Amino acid sequence: MAHPTQLGFQDAASPVMEELLHFHDHALMIVFLISTLVLYIIIAMVSTKLTNKYILDSQEIEIVWTILPAVILVLIALPSLRILYLMDEINDPHLTIKAMGHQWYWSYEYTDYENLGFDSYMVPTQDLAPGQFRLLETDHRMVVPMKSPVRVLVSAEDVLHSWAVPSLGVKMDAVPGRLNQTAFIASRPGVFYGQCSEICGANHSFMPIVVEAVPLEHFENWSSLMLEDA
Repeated sequence: MAHPTQLGFQDAASPVMEELLHFHDHALMIVFLISTLVLYIIIAMVSTKLTNKYILDSQEIEIVWTILPAVILVLIALPSLRILYLMDEINDPHLTIKAMGHQWYWSYEYTDYENLGFDSYMVPTQDLAPGQFRLLETDHRMVVPMKSPVRVLVSAEDVLHSWAVPSLGVKMDAVPGRLNQTAFIASRPGVFYGQCSEICGANHSFMPIVVEAVPLEHFENWSSLMLEDA
């Protein structure tokens, strides 16, 4: 969960998000080093009146400042491609959930069960319980077992939506007539918040996403109760 004045990402709750955080720090350090070097060169060029005739026309310097950026780009591109392939990998999911975007709420269907599905609406401000977050809490949470691969099939009923949960490292567009898929593993129990990340209309900011990761036995009890109520 993000907090006021936060500058970085939310705490990672999945292995993919941990990799994304590591890559962000890796790329940021390279940017800091480049910025420091360029700032030093600018200050040196502006503040000194001396001129070095060997620097004005030097093949060695031109070789260095041609090869060095290429090496830096490789150091950024290789881990980036690795994470892209990791995010696209979906191996033997233990649970499949279909998330359907509507104006302006989400509906979830647990396809491994015969009749387990529900709509998820935002809780109005006047109905919030103590400790619940305004504009982020829903009346029905998407409950998943922790430490289990979960596949999410994402689509939309009317207009473009986007199913995004930052702490899980998940963001997938919901396109009418198209079925996209993504996957995640919740590495710890908790409640993780997200929102529709595609401008989908007047109430775009009022269709939050809440994913609750629980131990497997708690998930089995929850699914049994939901099936009985259905």
